[in-house]
Amino acid sequence: MIRPVCAVLACGALSLAASGLAAAAAASVTPEPPAATAPARVQSSTGRALDRVVAVVNDGVVLQSELDAASREILQRLRSENVAPPPDAVLHDQVLERLVLEEIQAQRAERAGIRVSDEQINAALEDIARRQNVTFSQLPEKLAEAGYVYADYRAGLRREIQRQMLQARDVRQRISISPRELDQYIERQKKAVSASSEYNVSHILIAVAQDASPEQQATGRRKAEDLATRIRNGESFGELAVSSSDSQTALEGGSLGWRKGPELPTFLVDVVGRLKPGETSEVLQTATGYHLIRLNEVRASGGSQIIKQVHLRHILLRTTAVQDDATVKQKLEDMRQRLLAGEDFAVLAKATSEDPGSAVEGGDLGWATLETYVGPFGAAANALQDNEISPPFKTDFGWHIVQMLGRRDFDNSATAAREQAYQQLAESRLDEATQLWIQQLRDEAFVEKHL
Repeated sequence: MIRPVCAVLACGALSLAASGLAAAAAASVTPEPPAATAPARVQSSTGRALDRVVAVVNDGVVLQSELDAASREILQRLRSENVAPPPDAVLHDQVLERLVLEEIQAQRAERAGIRVSDEQINAALEDIARRQNVTFSQLPEKLAEAGYVYADYRAGLRREIQRQMLQARDVRQRISISPRELDQYIERQKKAVSASSEYNVSHILIAVAQDASPEQQATGRRKAEDLATRIRNGESFGELAVSSSDSQTALEGGSLGWRKGPELPTFLVDVVGRLKPGETSEVLQTATGYHLIRLNEVRASGGSQIIKQVHLRHILLRTTAVQDDATVKQKLEDMRQRLLAGEDFAVLAKATSEDPGSAVEGGDLGWATLETYVGPFGAAANALQDNEISPPFKTDFGWHIVQMLGRRDFDNSATAAREQAYQQLAESRLDEATQLWIQQLRDEAFVEKHL
């Protein structure tokens, strides 16, 4: 089954975690409201109404056609999952809020100069095609069978990748973990949820601003307690999530999907560990508001302790206002020819690479699994024989040449387990950090709805 664009890509798939390739986070900007209220409709040069504006978002808009299309998609999915949709007014308000948040993020990404190339889109679509067991050329037909217009799906995928790149820059890079925090996390995992199990979890968030008054806090708690009572009285958790949750997963019935124990958001770990499948937690308060957690299912997760690793080194160059893609690509090709002629890779990487995380190591990325790296990087590396140097290729972070230094089967020992725990702890903090970041963007934005 082909899922909507927002469910296609895992957020974590966009970072070269070990090598520090993402740009530094930009400072938050509070936009000024538009000088005048936007017109109720977008008009052509002849004055004919083309579409109705349902929300003004800073200097952009959300159109009725966008709201209608997104609402149809959500309704179709809810019905396919046997989840009763809320009343139309509630659904439209939930969908419109999601579109507003997406527009805010799109504007921030544009201001930050984050662009998604056709090559990135094609690589993502090729991955989707592989998962559907069809060729790239067959994918438009497969999408049409599922009710998607290929051009619209491609545009939506571009926006989703752009948002993920923005979140990787603004959120993921701000998450830091001290050795002491890591030690404490590992000890907690021994006593909490099992690292060898996977948990299917749903959640409802009643968002409360960090500077909320005591009265606003009390109102949020009452709403959460009321939802908890309705769930205990037999109402559907998923349907209440769709109609009432402020989480980014609301329109998925609150579903967080299957996650290994250590990959659960930090604030859920202890709660989920105490729940039985089918049970819903008491109201839980965090910095983002009040939560209800439901454990849907638990299953054992397999997986060998032996993992396949590659040892890579690379040189990264980025485009600038005076160096376009063609120029940078040619520079890397010239470097590759020098390396093939016998020049020392480490010396050249230290002198030229723009990856601060690996340049000082002569471009060495150490031993890691291919899954550590963004798709195009991992694919280019995987195609190499030992000691082979790739032609120049592009990723989200710039242009690279990469050399395969070796491959090995690695016993996932205590050192590897600790490294894995670090990544899991970072992922577990990501959900709440992202929610806080989105709330901040929403608070700083000028939004005027016209429903």
